[in-house]
Amino acid sequence: MQNLGDLEIFAQVVATGSLSAAGRELGLSPAMVSKRLKRLEDSLGTRLVQRTTRQVSLMETGKGFYERVTAILAGIEEAQAFAARRSQQARGVLKVSAPTSFGRMHIAPNLKAFMGANPDLSIDLSLSDRFVDIVADGFDIAIRIGELADSSLVARRLAPVRRILCATPDYLARHGSPQTIADLSNHVLLPPHNNDPWRLEGPDGPLVYRPDGPLMTNSSEVIRECVISGLGIALRSTWDISAELKAGRLTQVLPAYEGSRNLAVYAVYASRQFLPAKIRVFVDYWAELFGPRPYWEN
Repeated sequence: MQNLGDLEIFAQVVATGSLSAAGRELGLSPAMVSKRLKRLEDSLGTRLVQRTTRQVSLMETGKGFYERVTAILAGIEEAQAFAARRSQQARGVLKVSAPTSFGRMHIAPNLKAFMGANPDLSIDLSLSDRFVDIVADGFDIAIRIGELADSSLVARRLAPVRRILCATPDYLARHGSPQTIADLSNHVLLPPHNNDPWRLEGPDGPLVYRPDGPLMTNSSEVIRECVISGLGIALRSTWDISAELKAGRLTQVLPAYEGSRNLAVYAVYASRQFLPAKIRVFVDYWAELFGPRPYWEN
């Protein structure tokens, strides 16, 4: 059986990304952290991390080992909390990753109520459109939007995502409203920032339309601002433009066609037999707040 302290050191090295940072967190010298990590690797007969002068990165075996070690440590933490009659109370730091726009528009404004209900819990929220590896990057949970592929992680659906074609009334007054999908070729189109095709659901079933437009950008928020300014037609999620739709600054185009119905907002976290209270209360809160018909659809 491995020394539990060595497992904790390994987990801290992965979470912080360097031997020195892990040492600061644990009150150990980098040399001692390196020695204990090597002892663990020697006892297992395999390398777990790739060391450089500034950081460490997980080897393939290390990724699976880290996932299992964190599960073990989380189970120990949960057992200790249960023994102390604290298992139902969320406490500590919860490290969360979320997409930039969604996090700004729908996570941040609702944190006050959540944190007020969980005063012993601190949130470390990272907003990025990068697809994070929650195990390697040390996150407890990630909010993701899309169609999730098979994974060893647990995913809980928080809300459906509805995407519609939209433009400003002024743009449609100047260029006319398209009546068919084929009419889109006569309009200024604003493709997604990653140049993916528009995957639509229509009266005749699914179809794929490849928009060709004059603007190229790596920012989804730029596309959002451009469609609101009246530049052209875009495919946007209603969570992103609900205020503009309600105010009449945007209007739906070709309402018979919408984006793929397989998209959703998910909370993703590592599979654990004993789910820490801080993750459970976080997921439950957003699942109840959003629900099958989220507030931005009202």
